[in-house]
Amino acid sequence: MAATSTHNQPTPGTAREADPFPVKGMDAVVFAVGNAKQAAHYYSTAFGMKLVAYSGPENGSRETASYVLESGSARFVLTSVIRAESEWGRFLDGHVAAHGDGVVDLAIEVPDARAAYAYAVEHGARSVVEPHETKDEHGTVVSAAIATYGETRHTLVERTGYSGPYLPGFVAAEPIVEPPAKRSFQAIDHCVGNVELGRMNEWVGFYNKVMGFTNMKEFVGDDIATEYSALMSKVVADGTLKVKFPINEPAVAKKKSQIDEYLEFYGGAGVQHMALATNDIVRTVRTMRAAGVQFLDTPDSYYDTLGEWAGETRVPVETLRELKILVDRDEDGYLLQIFTKPVQDRPTVFFELIERHGSMGFGKGNFKALFEAIEREQERRGNL
Repeated sequence: MAATSTHNQPTPGTAREADPFPVKGMDAVVFAVGNAKQAAHYYSTAFGMKLVAYSGPENGSRETASYVLESGSARFVLTSVIRAESEWGRFLDGHVAAHGDGVVDLAIEVPDARAAYAYAVEHGARSVVEPHETKDEHGTVVSAAIATYGETRHTLVERTGYSGPYLPGFVAAEPIVEPPAKRSFQAIDHCVGNVELGRMNEWVGFYNKVMGFTNMKEFVGDDIATEYSALMSKVVADGTLKVKFPINEPAVAKKKSQIDEYLEFYGGAGVQHMALATNDIVRTVRTMRAAGVQFLDTPDSYYDTLGEWAGETRVPVETLRELKILVDRDEDGYLLQIFTKPVQDRPTVFFELIERHGSMGFGKGNFKALFEAIEREQERRGNL
């Protein structure tokens, strides 16, 4: 079955006013990790991100240590527990023990946190943290949080009255290493969630009802299937397409799909990968490879007929072949993309690099090649 698009492009300047749940974009991806200091070093050196803020015992945080890294508008917050004394600390400690390093919060910046929280709760969201203000010498932040799939939450952040490095309680920090002259990526393009069999439509409906998101794309049937495994996916997005959340579930097949593997090793639903938008995927891949990041391999045969269906791109086919970069084209343009291997020992969280040239798709033409590459890795791990 072919992919279908059910999302109408918003009219510039009017979408936010008409949106029942307006957003300004992704605020941060918050990770619970076993060792935040070492994780911050990895994302600084391997991903070229810049440490900008810190919270820990040295500035009054007795329970957790958090490092804030940025690349353009993309922001990662890496948190580990020092002493689990509060509900939040016990949650983080338990999350790492049960799931390994992973994403606990896809924080969204909103113009009015109280209004966003009220709308969400009125439409069925489960409250995690009620709206509250935090202040320091840089101003005031209003935030609240609601629950979504697994143990993931969405913190709703209103920071228009704040000029500090991240949030009250954080102090500016010097970079761990000197960041590259040109950043490797500049934004979070989309964040993908994996949910249990039969629950994809439930969570798509959650975003439709609770946050006013609309359905952008869906991939079902033969769209995402190989000889051995299959999955289904639907993409929800806000009215301005600044926040995009694909939701995946496994489909019945001969062997275990990548979603089944994730659910088994993560211990339930959670965030599978983040796509990072880059303006120069060739330079980014070369830089990250040199820093030790491992990417999925693509057979040379993929590139033998690439020009016949993908057409010309700004990157020569031989360079794409050398770096194992994938291409997809639709009616709006084309995109270039590549996927890392999991960035921790459990085969769970990984990343995508994406360079868009008109296309707002998600690489449908690459699904077969991508999932065969993932299956090769699953087989090496003994999990196919």
